[in-house]
Amino acid sequence: MKEALTTYIKKEILNSPDTQLTDQDDLLGSGLVDSMGLMRIIAFIEEEYGITIPPTDMVIEHFMNIEAISNYVAERQTTDG
Repeated sequence: MKEALTTYIKKEILNSPDTQLTDQDDLLGSGLVDSMGLMRIIAFIEEEYGITIPPTDMVIEHFMNIEAISNYVAERQTTDG
């Protein structure tokens, strides 16, 4: 899951597949991802993993970095499944 998220963010959000991006890089605080980018990531997650992310879950703690996103998605899959 982390690899798929990293690839998507690098290719589709940053438009730079060669960018170095770790699971811990702060996507929002560093400015790598803006609000529109975040919405695109959420749409990707919903489509790719078959979950619905409610507006109340669209908080920085869930989308701060790739690790946080992966943990959140895994948790949603467990509760939605």
